[in-house]
Amino acid sequence: MLPLRSALAYVALLSAILASLPGMTYLGAAAAGATVLLGWQDMRNVPRVVFVVALVMLVFALGYDPELIETASGNMTRLAGLMLAVMLLSNVLARTEDLQQISVSLFGGKPLARYLSLAFGTSLVSVPLNFGSVAVVGSLVGERIRRNGDSESTRNATRAVLRGFGVAPMFSPLSISVVLTLTLLPQVSLLSLLLLAVPFSVLMVLAGLHWREPEPLQSTERSVNRAGAGSWLRFGGLILAICVGVLWLSHRFGLSYAHAVALSCLAAVLLYRILGWLKRENPPLASMANVSNELAIVGGSAFIGAVLSGVVLGQISGQPELPVWLWALLAAGVPWVFFAAGLAGMNPIIIATLIGGILGSLWPGSAQLGLAIAMVTGWGITAFGTPFAANALIMERLTGYRTRDASFRWSLALSLSGLCAASLLGFSLTLWRA
Repeated sequence: MLPLRSALAYVALLSAILASLPGMTYLGAAAAGATVLLGWQDMRNVPRVVFVVALVMLVFALGYDPELIETASGNMTRLAGLMLAVMLLSNVLARTEDLQQISVSLFGGKPLARYLSLAFGTSLVSVPLNFGSVAVVGSLVGERIRRNGDSESTRNATRAVLRGFGVAPMFSPLSISVVLTLTLLPQVSLLSLLLLAVPFSVLMVLAGLHWREPEPLQSTERSVNRAGAGSWLRFGGLILAICVGVLWLSHRFGLSYAHAVALSCLAAVLLYRILGWLKRENPPLASMANVSNELAIVGGSAFIGAVLSGVVLGQISGQPELPVWLWALLAAGVPWVFFAAGLAGMNPIIIATLIGGILGSLWPGSAQLGLAIAMVTGWGITAFGTPFAANALIMERLTGYRTRDASFRWSLALSLSGLCAASLLGFSLTLWRA
């Protein structure tokens, strides 16, 4: 079954690339669903629940309004293709010597420098790797725990990795959060969003310095294999090239942002394979057999959100005339909605699709940036501040630290502070631009 599951995942990826052709969105959704069903025995409970709810939404849409299925299938195929393209890129990069050297070198230096290095380094690595960054850097933290036992330094390292990955959804041009936000709020430009999201992300990482454990002076570590400038330049150059490719494809050819990201990631994968062939290497084609959990969560959440938002929009007639201060209050509440839903185990994709799909169509066009920044900041804080986030579950498996401890005991105050700041930012922007 593994070869068949991998083949179906590649069909879903190809369908997303060719989504503009008739019937491809249905083919992609069907291939993604078949991949999930074939891998059902190996899946965790949460993805199973998400996929079952998506099937219920499918049956509901058939009876309520079959046209909703077309929109939902399109959302599911595009986001599933985006996720598969990023995972394929992650699989390729994880084997490179540059990434291994960069990951190891993040642990060098004194406690303060080590925390900042791990947090900012994980954020940077998360741009092309997504969850792969948590697996790569988190496995190194787990190895230190197995070798030296639990300590203040390993707990702080876990904090740094979780928080570093958590801010990536706020600013990474390749993250599902930014892609979905820009797709649902087309009047927001990537540059305007990044001009606000990047400083906010930096401040969140720096604020985390206050919520870490003091370490003994002897905990200073020296990295033997510190990454050279060449490794950082090659890795940073790759990220820059992918981002430039995204902007070029979306502006030059008018592709959707999700489509442009998937194509740019696949171009980078193809480049690595060509370089391997030139070195007379023949790396095997990456298997996609074990992506059922991710497909169920990403694809299922996209389908659910699209159906629900379509139903709600169908009940709304006309453009509501609300006072400016009320739009601003709605923006202020968005980060808290993300966080509350995350505490209940709901995937942020569902919330983003509902908020962006419903409010985005009603929101004053000039003030969509306020809603956009509220969405990406709320998504990011949810990523490191709730125990059901995928990265927290990965770190629990790698380090043994419970997700409830990492989310509540270690970062609750930081999460609440970040939510207040995100609310104020969304409120102010909406009030100013509406």
